[in-house]
Order: sequence, then C-alpha cells, then structure tokens
Amino acid sequence: MRTQEEIETNIKQVLEEHVAPTVAMHGGEVNFVSYTDGEVLLELSGACSGCAGSTMTLQYGVEQILKEKIPEVEIINAFDDPMSMVDPFYTDPFWDMQDNMIDIMDISDEPDNN
Repeated sequence: MRTQEEIETNIKQVLEEHVAPTVAMHGGEVNFVSYTDGEVLLELSGACSGCAGSTMTLQYGVEQILKEKIPEVEIINAFDDPMSMVDPFYTDPFWDMQDNMIDIMDISDEPDNN
C-alpha cells in the first residue's frame, strides 16, 4: 500500500507530464490542490477557469488519465480559480447571449427622436 505522499507525488507527476502540456496550448492550467480517500481536488486556472469546455476536459481527459495511471484515484472534483483574470477559451453561449441582450436592451431604451 502506497503512502499519501507517494500518491500525491504521482498525481502531480501525471498532471505535469500528461495534462499540463495540453491545457497550456489553450492558455489553461490544472493545479493540484489535494488528495483524500480516493478524491482528487483540482483548481482550474487561466483559460480553464470559467471555460464551458472545462467540464468535458475534466471528465473525459484528466479523470481518465489519472484513474488509468493511479489506481487509488476514484473521483476528480475541481473548482475555478476565483482570482483568474483570463478570458476562458470557450465561453458559455447562453451567457454570451445574455450579454448581447443586455447591450441591445440598453440601445433600445434610448428615446425615439422621430
């Protein structure tokens, strides 16, 4: 049975070698926060923070790689970096639409000069 320290070191190594280069191509970062009883907690930073595609990347990329390479990993959870000032690579189209609707409403609220 491996120690907590050995598992954490292994997780960090896999993230650095297999995850970081891919997400960095899009301006993102996936940072290790903790490992407890099979659960890995990660922080999504840079362009990954708030990115609509980060959930898919997390589930079908990061989670599969970690589970494949580290048998102790059972589940992956992540949170967005609250200090990230980078615009996400992919944004949620619903929120883009809302922003545009607000802009249109602001324009239409101007008085008619006819």
